Amino acid sequence: MRTLPHFINGEEVNLSDEKHAQIFCPNTGTVQAQVPLGTHATLESAVAAAREAQMAWAATNPQRRARVMFNFKALVEANKDRLAKLLSSEHGKVFSDAQGDIQRGLEVIEFACGIPHALKGEYTEGAGPGIDVYSMRQPLGVVAGITPFNFPAMIPMWMFGVAIACGNAFILKPSERDPSVPVELAKLMIEAGLPPGLLNVVHGDKEIVGCILDHPDIKAVSFVGSSDIAHAVYERGARAGKRVQAMGGAKNHGIIMPDADLNQVVKDLVGAAFGSAGERCMALPVVVPVGEDTANALREKLIAAMKQIVVAPSDDPKADYGPVVTAQHKARISHYIDLAIKEGAELVYDGSKHTIPGNTDGYFIGPTFFDKVTASMQSYQEEIFGPVLQMVRANSFNEALQLASEHQYGNGVAIYTRNGHAAREFARRVNVGMVGINVPIPVPVAYHTFGGWKRSSFGDTNQHGMEGVKFWTKVKTITQRWPDGTDNDNNAFDIPTMG
Repeated sequence: MRTLPHFINGEEVNLSDEKHAQIFCPNTGTVQAQVPLGTHATLESAVAAAREAQMAWAATNPQRRARVMFNFKALVEANKDRLAKLLSSEHGKVFSDAQGDIQRGLEVIEFACGIPHALKGEYTEGAGPGIDVYSMRQPLGVVAGITPFNFPAMIPMWMFGVAIACGNAFILKPSERDPSVPVELAKLMIEAGLPPGLLNVVHGDKEIVGCILDHPDIKAVSFVGSSDIAHAVYERGARAGKRVQAMGGAKNHGIIMPDADLNQVVKDLVGAAFGSAGERCMALPVVVPVGEDTANALREKLIAAMKQIVVAPSDDPKADYGPVVTAQHKARISHYIDLAIKEGAELVYDGSKHTIPGNTDGYFIGPTFFDKVTASMQSYQEEIFGPVLQMVRANSFNEALQLASEHQYGNGVAIYTRNGHAAREFARRVNVGMVGINVPIPVPVAYHTFGGWKRSSFGDTNQHGMEGVKFWTKVKTITQRWPDGTDNDNNAFDIPTMG
């Protein structure tokens, strides 16, 4: 059986004394590989390599660091099909969606290629008599990222691309469910010219996560996962004196106004709710039509569209989406479907018993649609993270706005309307971090910033864009004077002023 290695100091590392976890094929339910579960000793070797390499990298001028990013981008593009096939085999995404996962990560790498400009500081000439003030951004040192299963290429690149371009050394702990692509990305970084030790990949479970959060030489941690774990990561890392950004769960709403183009809504909503089997933090699992006429018309169009969705193995070119990632996750989604039925939601379209001939042990769930969902239901309040769409009917714009604003999660939201005033008011007033106007999945472009509100994000700095640069650097401000020896009037015991 294939055993996935750690990647430390530019080399594959297999340690015989570590425990291992199984990597399953979501299409068949069979074991396809195993991954080591690292220990404190594993992390120590990665930190030592990172610490050794980081100072010279920080002293490397930004344009040379950017050239490595340019080279890496070209190598990932050249290997994109191979990486997407590998990603699909472990995660269960269809091939085109796996390619999109890689492409969205590459867009942040493109941003990192411009790091010389992003690291420029500020300068004030003549802030006082003969005094100039300037600032510089410097790397933190050794930093780390803990990434989830649902985007095994994109989210690691979101993190390590900007962090390494800023001059840091990076330790990546990917999900143990689909860890092969992160290792391949680390190898391509070395091929691109990154010195060994600057990007290390260590595998593991909660034990190594705890080691990362407690390690005194790791100065910052970025995390993406469920909200409860994100909160715990934030608290533990902060207690250890680290800078922490911890992105949590989501329950994104799509508000459908009576004037919306329902054909466009249905086309967008089917992809946003069921694409990647709903395993996206920016999926759209809640639709809120305003008015009974809007709800009834949308319901009928959605049923017709859902009948056309093809659920099949991820390597089937006809598949719209494939299996979910593990048997445990399939069971979790099924639990929420049963819970919604018990709570009184109307099951309009049931995909929970979907099977694939010849793949009966695969982790497949067909598209599932509930109507008459209310805000008091637990299945509405919590994140399902699967191909389940819930309709919550609203009587007015303000009621729809309130639903999205008062939900415990505040990651993303969308509104569909032809009314510019309604869209503007919604964007201004809604208590959510990322807003789409006639856009179903409002993930910002790489040079803007990604981050939600409320229980969707812990910490005060978002991912990528200039917020990412700020997170992975610290600011140093210099006040300088070059006296000519003629000024003897200053009283050295007074507080300095610029008057």
